[in-house]
Parts: sequence; C-alpha cells; structure tokens
Amino acid sequence: MRGWRFSEFVPDPNAGSLFEKLLKIFQELLVHTSGEVTEALSWLTQLDKEYKLTTPEYGIADFIQDLIDKGYINQNDPKGGFNPSAKMEIALRQKALEDTFGQIRKAAKGKHDTKHSGRGDEFTSDRRPYEYGDSLEHLAMSESLKNAQINHGIDEFQLTHDDLEVRETYFQSQMSTVLMIDISHSMILYGEDRITPAKKVAMALAELITTRYPKDTLDILVFGNDAWQIQIKDLPYLQVGPYHTNTIAGLELAMDLLRKRRNPNKQIFMITDGKPTCMKKGKKYYKNSFGLDRKVVNRTLNLATRLRKQDIPVTTFMIARDPYLMQFVDQFTQANNGKAFYSSLQGLGEFIFRDYKDNKRKRHR
Repeated sequence: MRGWRFSEFVPDPNAGSLFEKLLKIFQELLVHTSGEVTEALSWLTQLDKEYKLTTPEYGIADFIQDLIDKGYINQNDPKGGFNPSAKMEIALRQKALEDTFGQIRKAAKGKHDTKHSGRGDEFTSDRRPYEYGDSLEHLAMSESLKNAQINHGIDEFQLTHDDLEVRETYFQSQMSTVLMIDISHSMILYGEDRITPAKKVAMALAELITTRYPKDTLDILVFGNDAWQIQIKDLPYLQVGPYHTNTIAGLELAMDLLRKRRNPNKQIFMITDGKPTCMKKGKKYYKNSFGLDRKVVNRTLNLATRLRKQDIPVTTFMIARDPYLMQFVDQFTQANNGKAFYSSLQGLGEFIFRDYKDNKRKRHR
C-alpha cells in the first residue's frame, strides 16, 4: 500500500448494511487500483485489520462471497482471480455521479431547458393557437374544450381547428461532447494522484449524460504521446503511462469524432495538469518537457483557433497552478474563445457539472 494514505475510518450509522458499507470502500479502492480486484481486496483486508471494518459474524470472506453472489465480480480463472462485472462498472459510475454531482438529484430528470420557446419537451405556462404540425401531445385539452363551448355553445357543441390551443414548450438543446483525459506521467508525478479524481469525474459525467440527457452524445478519449478513443466501460481501468503530453493529437482526434456528429451543438472538455510537450512529425515524435516549447505551443494554439472557427468551445480544467502552465492555458482559451478553470482536485467535478449545464442552456440554434 505504498504511496497511499488513509485517514481513520469512521463508520456511518446511516450507511446501510455492513455489505453496503464495505462495498462503498471497495469501489473506491477499485478505482485507485484501476480495476484490479485482488489488489483492492488486499487493501480492504489491511484496512479491516487496522480499523476493524468487519465483525465476527461478517468478515472479508463473507463480503467476497456476497460480491460474487450479487454479481459484482466474476471469477476469471480457476486459481481464484476476479474481474469486475458489468454490474460493478455501472455501480462505479453511479457512485461517481453521486459523489461528484450529488446536487443534481434535487432537480427533476431531464430539466436542462434553454431560454427559447418552441416545439420542445419542457412545458411552459404559456399557450397559443394550434398550428399545422404541432404535436397533439402538447394539446391543451381543457382550454380547447372551453373555447369550443364559448364559440359554438352547448346545444350545437363541436370542436374545430380554430378552438384548439397548445401548450408552449422550451426547446431542449442537444449536445455532442468529447471528453479528453490526460494520462501523461505528470498525472502521478511527485506522489500526487491526479488521475483517480479525473477518472471519477469522467465516470460521473458519462453517467450524467447517458442517464439524464439520453439524446446527447459523449465520446471519450485519452492522450499521452498519442491519442485514442476509449469506451465508457474502460474509465475505471485507466492508468497513467510513461507518456509526454500530446495535446495536439488529442484535439485532432476530438475534431474527427465531432465531425461525425450531425448535431450542430458541440463542445470539448479537457482535463489535464500540464502544458503540451509532444507532437508527431511524420512517424517521429518531437518532445520537449522543459518550459513552453514554441513549436508545440504554436501548433496547439492553431488548433484552438480552428476549433473556434468551427464554433466548438474547449473548456479546459487545469489541475495545476504553476504560473507558466496558467499562461499557456490563458493563451489557449483566448485563441479558442473557450473557458478555463484552475481547480483543485476536490472541486473538479463541480466545475464540470456547472459548465455542462451552462453550455446546454446557451448553445441553442
């Protein structure tokens, strides 16, 4: 367990059964170990020895058996190795959503309206005469019947086209989002774990979009020396590599992914802790980790400008406070006309949630 520090475990009397309490801790460890079930269970066992998490009636062995019986882990070989199941992957995203975006549960499902009225999904208090093409689902039946009674009387009651009213709705904007995650070596440099909070935020955002905004699209990519697309199910298992930071490759791949989306509303979220230090020239890599290399920076800024011309804002979440890094992000944000947040690891999720909501309200066509 080298490299990790755990504070004293204080049981929560409202946390539910002992299995549920252990499950929450185990899920947290599973994200830290990038999905290595055996390693996470080993950590849990050590924590149990130190903080007495279990009881004589219910031990770690019972917990493991419950994980198997409830379908959270699968045995992958006769020697006793385990893998997280699809059910566990969903549970990890749901937990990340609860931990990171807990405040969204105060609002009703699907509430992300724009300031524009039209043929949409969210009802307003206004009504208007029926027009050809309006959905009958939006018909204000009581008001329409009242109009028919006033216009034609009760004795010769009839309901005509001129009597009909419909309820106005807010237009629900749809968004195509690409989430870029930096997996360069600096994300674990100097003993500071930056990749785990980034993974949790990515899982929470994925769960938010897929469950609350099902009409939206989310593509996820990681970037180090190169950039490649990953699936939502891969998020808990991300690991930092011995990579430089090829922001250029990440942005180029993000542009390719968004180009395939027909939705006109597009945006990029980029979680990173460092400046671009790498780019590809032909089949070779050009790398420079010292200072701000103008070759790499200028090419990155050119991409920021191209994205601005395509009306694709980039919101950068810089999880570092070095002055020269902030200088680069300021230049990038100005070139793209996007946004930048210099956040702590603890505040990262709150920033992403707020900006996603804001963009969904503003980007209406």
